Amino acid sequence: MRKVILYIAMSLDGFIADEFGGVDWLVGQEDTSEEQGSYARFIKTVDTVIMGYTTYHQVTTELAPGNWPYKGLRTYVLTHKYKKTEEDIIFTDKNIQELVTKIRMEPGKNIWICGGANLVNQFMKEDLIDRYHITVIPTILGKGIPLFHDNNSSIRLKLISSESYNGMIDLIYERRE
Repeated sequence: MRKVILYIAMSLDGFIADEFGGVDWLVGQEDTSEEQGSYARFIKTVDTVIMGYTTYHQVTTELAPGNWPYKGLRTYVLTHKYKKTEEDIIFTDKNIQELVTKIRMEPGKNIWICGGANLVNQFMKEDLIDRYHITVIPTILGKGIPLFHDNNSSIRLKLISSESYNGMIDLIYERRE
């Protein structure tokens, strides 16, 4: 069965963006490092991306305007605000449980939960995340948008692997049985 994977980066103190939503701090400790990290390997394992509208808007207006970085991947943007369909991009307000059940029944690779924090926490509440792939960035922000909300239920995980490169640490966890 296709796995739902949260693949995301956070600061050492647990934030996925600064207090203004900025992510320019998402870099390793050495600007000149040639270590690429895990993204190139990870992206080959997915064919579906799910993101919230805020993440979609940030990608299309700030991070990669005019150059959709997920070409060839079916992308679902969960929103109540904006509905139009583009090539490989589907805007929907469908219930996430129904959406994930539908996608899991289709043949394909894994499903990437791309962000943001509100979406991640909705998936956690519905117990829909099979794997947590979190890259810890060597930065302490002090304040910002936290990855995990205070009112989540306890989720027991087991460490599958860890890898360090350029001061960043990839931690991969799955739910304990």
